Amino acid sequence: MKNSRILPGDFVSETVFKRDIFSETHSGKLAGRDGERVIRRFVGKSPVLVRPLAWVLARREIRALKAVRGIEGTPTLLSTDSGGLIRDWLDGAPIHIARPSTREWYKGAHRILRDMRRRGVTHNDLAKPQNWLMRSNGDPAVIDFQLASVHRGRGWFYRMMAYEDFRHLLKQKASFAPHLMTPTARRIVRRRSLPSRIWLATGKKVYNVFTRRLLNWSDGEGTRDRIDTEGPVIRATLEQDPRVNGCALLTYSLPSKGVGLYAFVETALDEAAIRALLSGHAIELLQTVSALPRRHDGSVREDALMLVALNQVTAAEELMRKEPDIAPVLRPIVDGRLNFTDRRLTHTEG
Repeated sequence: MKNSRILPGDFVSETVFKRDIFSETHSGKLAGRDGERVIRRFVGKSPVLVRPLAWVLARREIRALKAVRGIEGTPTLLSTDSGGLIRDWLDGAPIHIARPSTREWYKGAHRILRDMRRRGVTHNDLAKPQNWLMRSNGDPAVIDFQLASVHRGRGWFYRMMAYEDFRHLLKQKASFAPHLMTPTARRIVRRRSLPSRIWLATGKKVYNVFTRRLLNWSDGEGTRDRIDTEGPVIRATLEQDPRVNGCALLTYSLPSKGVGLYAFVETALDEAAIRALLSGHAIELLQTVSALPRRHDGSVREDALMLVALNQVTAAEELMRKEPDIAPVLRPIVDGRLNFTDRRLTHTEG
């Protein structure tokens, strides 16, 4: 497909996948193209304060996507315009959800990195499991090239960045397939490159000050489990009201720092009424729904709602594809979700 044939108005948004200070990422289709599914990154929707930086990241992504075109398991850039970019859709689940454990998946992931190196591309953000996918056929894929670099030469700096990409792949293997780790792989995981050590000692601190204090945003994860400490009282309060038919409490990582509570409440009442009922209890996100997904015994499908709370839309859609009976209930919950970040919570992955 040629870029010149796609106009901004051709994109029809269906789902907001992610929303952060740098862009808004939607999945949707291209009008008149047989329902071809694509991803649209809206850079122009970023706050004015950070828009110049947002475009720096977008241009890095565009350049990298052009460089990796044709590599199996990487996105294909379809179009760019004054609002952002459009790339093709890669189906699959993030690996902290899919948890790949086979030797074949990691061999395929290594092949992607090897092909990228041949074109002088380093990803630079592969420590995030959200950027690795297990596709529906079991193959690996890599997404989100906002921080990627296209190197003109093969000098020391390029080799160190490529080393870090490989080391981060091994870190994912250590997390999800420790039985495949060799003594050499474990040594590599422990041995950070010099640029990585310098970044942690200097640049990372500046980055945290800028994003957390000035922009109230962070890529960190919360750790305190508020479900155990606050959940029982909240559930008891809701269950005592006859207008509430059920509820589910889950956690998600706050944009700034810590853990937020995400409540799904089955009721005909609106959010304001439920919050009034829960006066004195801090719930960051509260979504009222007409029905909660349930098993045959009536228990709530918290596994499905966790995908919504963590904004794992791809995994939720894969679940609806595999279990079509859940789709009529889960689809409106996904469409009405309130969390649009992709921060992960480690304690939900075990």
